[in-house]
Amino acid sequence: MGHPWMNLLKLNGTPILQQLQLEEKLLRTSSDNWCIINDGTDTPAIVMGVSGKPSELLEIGPVLRDRVPVIRRFTGGGTVIVDSGTVFITLICNKDAIPSVQPYPRSIMSWSGLLYNEVFRGLGDFKLRENDYVFADHKFGGNAQSITKNRWIHHTSFLWDYAVGNMAYLKQPARAPQYRLGRDHTEFICRLKEYLPRSVFIDKTVESIKTYFSVNPTNMEAIDESQGAEFVHSTTLLTRQELEEASASQLKTIGVKQKIISWES
Repeated sequence: MGHPWMNLLKLNGTPILQQLQLEEKLLRTSSDNWCIINDGTDTPAIVMGVSGKPSELLEIGPVLRDRVPVIRRFTGGGTVIVDSGTVFITLICNKDAIPSVQPYPRSIMSWSGLLYNEVFRGLGDFKLRENDYVFADHKFGGNAQSITKNRWIHHTSFLWDYAVGNMAYLKQPARAPQYRLGRDHTEFICRLKEYLPRSVFIDKTVESIKTYFSVNPTNMEAIDESQGAEFVHSTTLLTRQELEEASASQLKTIGVKQKIISWES
């Protein structure tokens, strides 16, 4: 019996909001398996999980000052800042596409670890640790998922490179993987470019996917023609008003904490 088909869409610099909205549409309206590879996004943006709260996750003052777009995606997971140095790889599958994978987060994560183990074989000390892809104890890939009745999506932002200054927009999360050990962003993450060329990484990923799927290259024009009808996305760009309200909430919380400290002292 042959492998199931998977459509392969390669993008270059597509805005991350457009990519996420496309993924959400394909998850919910298509019956095909998909791999989407987007080699960087055109401008820096912050992407939060579906339940993320800006006041808890972002340094909102600098975000507002520098007009950094903030997106709330349709999947769970943590908060990332992405730019041209980020490589995005998304897998959208029917629940029965891979017999060994059950439509549950842990099963999907474990399989993804096997998939990328082939990509990084012989490079560094690759591991899947607490839902992150790491070399030893330094993270270079963050994942998020969504599971519907018959399908699932697993998407990853790979840190090919990053600007150290951009990390200042993110707060230290209250919930963090145990292996982080309280390290700040720059001590916790690493650059994938230090391990292999960008094009080689993408090519090796496609080759690993072919272990499980017969790959069918496609393009945006073909998708636009086949998908047709309008779709209401839950992935949205936060408005400036929403961020300003979150900033006010953040400042109020800081004020309360300062009062408590003054009372205790």
